[in-house]
Amino acid sequence: MTATTMPMLETYPQPINLDRAVLGRAIDALIACSEACTACADACLSEGMVAELTKCIRTNLDCADICAATARVLSRHTGYDANISRSLLEACTMACAACADECDRHAQTHEHCRICATACREAERTCRDLLDLMR
Repeated sequence: MTATTMPMLETYPQPINLDRAVLGRAIDALIACSEACTACADACLSEGMVAELTKCIRTNLDCADICAATARVLSRHTGYDANISRSLLEACTMACAACADECDRHAQTHEHCRICATACREAERTCRDLLDLMR
């Protein structure tokens, strides 16, 4: 997705204790999910029935923040702490699943919610893949 994630991971001068390709996919999926959630929340605010979308907006914003923070932490490797990364990935998995479920509730009415749910499911999957490597 991004043009810089893999080149940056490939040029990191020390060993990384994770498969760099799986790590790169997770970082990219988290960045994409954060963007999708932010855009979906904004689109929800522009809908005529905004009051009915309050939970969706809140879930989107929480998921966006959690994904962005997790992507940033996963991008740092000096002084790496697997326990912190694992905890963030577990929280991110829950946030992505909750956001996808909430967006799915509105997907037939709002295309932005459908797109966001898809991004959340992909981020959730890549977080689980990375967690599996860490166990």
